[in-house]
Amino acid sequence: MTSAMDPVRELLDLLRRGAPAEEFARPAAAARGAGAGAGEQRAVEEATGVALEIRRTLDQHRRREAELTALFDTAGDLAALRDLDAVLRAIVHRARMLLGTDVAYLTLNDPVAGDTFMRVTDGSVSAAFQQLRLGMGEGLGGLVAQTARPYASSDYRGDDRFRHTRTIDSGVREEGLRGILGVPLCVGTRVIGVLYAADREVREFAPDAVALLASLADHAAVAIDGARLLEETRAALVELNAATERARAHSEAMRLAAETHDRLTHLVLRGGDVADVAREVATLLGGGLVVHDADGVELARVGTDPLGPSASGLAASRSGGRAVAVDGAWVCAVLAGPELLGGITLVGRADLADSDRRLFERAGLVTALLLLLRRSIAHAEDRVRGELLGDLLTPGQPGSPRDTGSHSLRARRLGVVLTRPHAVVVLHCEAALRSRLATEAARHAQARDGLAGLYQGRVVLLAPAAEPGVLARSLAADLGKALGAPVTAGAAGPAAGPGDLPEAYAEALRCLEALHALGHTGYGAGLADLGFLGVLLGDRTDVGGYVRQVLGPVVDYDARRGTELVATMEAYFAHGSSLTRTKDALHVHVNTVVQRLERIGNILGDDWNSPARALEIQLALRILRVSDRGGPVPR
Repeated sequence: MTSAMDPVRELLDLLRRGAPAEEFARPAAAARGAGAGAGEQRAVEEATGVALEIRRTLDQHRRREAELTALFDTAGDLAALRDLDAVLRAIVHRARMLLGTDVAYLTLNDPVAGDTFMRVTDGSVSAAFQQLRLGMGEGLGGLVAQTARPYASSDYRGDDRFRHTRTIDSGVREEGLRGILGVPLCVGTRVIGVLYAADREVREFAPDAVALLASLADHAAVAIDGARLLEETRAALVELNAATERARAHSEAMRLAAETHDRLTHLVLRGGDVADVAREVATLLGGGLVVHDADGVELARVGTDPLGPSASGLAASRSGGRAVAVDGAWVCAVLAGPELLGGITLVGRADLADSDRRLFERAGLVTALLLLLRRSIAHAEDRVRGELLGDLLTPGQPGSPRDTGSHSLRARRLGVVLTRPHAVVVLHCEAALRSRLATEAARHAQARDGLAGLYQGRVVLLAPAAEPGVLARSLAADLGKALGAPVTAGAAGPAAGPGDLPEAYAEALRCLEALHALGHTGYGAGLADLGFLGVLLGDRTDVGGYVRQVLGPVVDYDARRGTELVATMEAYFAHGSSLTRTKDALHVHVNTVVQRLERIGNILGDDWNSPARALEIQLALRILRVSDRGGPVPR
C-alpha cells in the first residue's frame, strides 16, 4: 500500500506544474485502486477539493495579474511617449487578448463629417469592415459614441435595441461578428471614440470585462488627447533645436544651452517629474529653484528656503512671454497657450546671461508639458474614482439588488478595500471654494485609501474609519486650514459593506444639516456626537448607547457605592430644581441633597445643570425610567 502522504505529494506536484483540472482526480482513483480505507479515501478526496480550490484561486490571480500587467504596460507606453498609432495598436491588441475575443477595434469621431470611423483593428479579416463608418446613433458603436455609455450585445444581429443600417449590418456579417461590447473614449465630458471587443460567437460580457475594457479605453483616450499636446511640444522642440543649432555656430555658450536642452528633454522622456527637472535646472544654473502650481502650492524646491510665488512677476512674465527679474530673483510663468499652469522662481542669480535666461525659459516649457501630462492622467483617474463613488452612494431600485460585487472589484483596482468598515463624510464650504474643497478632499481620501468627489452637488469623502466623528473633526480642521475658510463635516457609519453606504450617506447629510441648524459651521461631528439630536436623526437609533453616554458614569457610581445619585437627579428635575421640595420628596436633609448634587457635578462636570446639558440628562433619565432599572445601562 502507498503512504497516506503520497496522494498529497502528488496533488502538490500537480499544483506546482499547473496541471489541468481533470488530472487532480488521479490521486483519489489511485488510492481507491490501492485498497485504501474509507477514512484515507475521504482524506484524499478532501485534499483533492482543497487543491482544486487553490488551483482556481491561482488561475484568478494569474488572470488579474495579466490584466494589471497590461494596464501597467499601457501606462508605460504613454510614459515612454511612443507614437500614437503604436500605442493604440497595443491597446487594441491587449483588449483582444485579455478579453479573449476574436476581434478588437477602435473608432474615432469625425467632428467635420459628424460620424465615427474605424482607426485601429486587431483580428479583423474583412476589408469592408476595416473601412466602416458609423453615423451618430447608428448601430451599437454609434449609440455608445452618442450617449457616452458602454453597451454590450450577446448577439448583435438580432438585437433590436440598436438602429441597424444596411452598411453596418453588411460589414458585421462579412466579419462574422455576433457578441459585441463597446465602451466610450472620453476626454473630459467629450466622447472622442469607442473601443470594442467582439466575438464571432454569441457571448455575454461580464461586468469585469466591461470594467477592464473601460480602463483600456481611458488609457487610449489619454494617448489620443496627449497626441495633440505632444505635437505642439514637438513643434516647439523643433524650433528650439533649430535655434540651438544657430547658437552653436556663434558661441560655445549656445552649444552648452543646446546640450542642456537635450538633457531636459531626455529627462522627460525617461519619465522624470517636476522635481527631477527642478534639480537639473538648479544644478545647471547654479541657484535655488522653486516650482509652484497655479494655486501657489509648492511642487518642488531645490537649494533654497520656502518661497511664495510673486504675483507681479508671474503677471509680467505671462504677458511678455519671457522670464523677468523681480527683487533679485527671476520668475518665469509656466504656460499652456494662454492658460497659467504655475510658475518657476530662480534665486541666487541676480544676473542671467541670455543663454542662461533661455535655459530658464525652456525649463518653463518642459514643466508645462509635465504638468499637462500629469493633469490628463489625474483627470482620467479622478473620473473613474468619481463614477465609482457615485455608484456606491446611489441607492438601488426597490426589489432590485445592487451589484456590490462589481463595485468591490472596481474599488480594489483603485486600492480601496470595501470589506473594511467605512465612514461617509459630507463636506460643506462656501460655493466659490467648492472645487478646491473637492481637490483637497481627494488628496486626503487617497492618503487614507478612500474615495472623494462630488455627489448630488456636494463634496463627499469615503474612508476606512471606526469612529466617524473623529474623522469628521480631523477633516474639518485640516481642510479648513488648507482652504483658509470654514469647512463643516457631517459623518455617519461605519458602513459594514457597500450595501450600507447609501444609508450612511443619507445619515451623514442629515448630520451636516443639523450642524448648520445648530450654528456649528466650521466643525465636524458624527450623529453620535449630537446627543439626542443624533438619536432622533439616525436611522440606526442606539438608545442604550445614548443613555450610557449621558448617565453612564453616575449609574456606575451608584452601582459601586450603593448611593442614590440617579434618584436624586430625578427628584431634583421633577421638582423644578428646588432643593426644599427635593429633600421632602427624598425624605433627607437639605445638606444631603446639596452634597449629592455636588458629587454629581464632580462626576458629570460643573455644567451638568446648564440648560443644554440638563435637557440631555432629563431625556436620558426618562428613557432609563421606562427601561429595566434592575440591570446595567445598555452598552
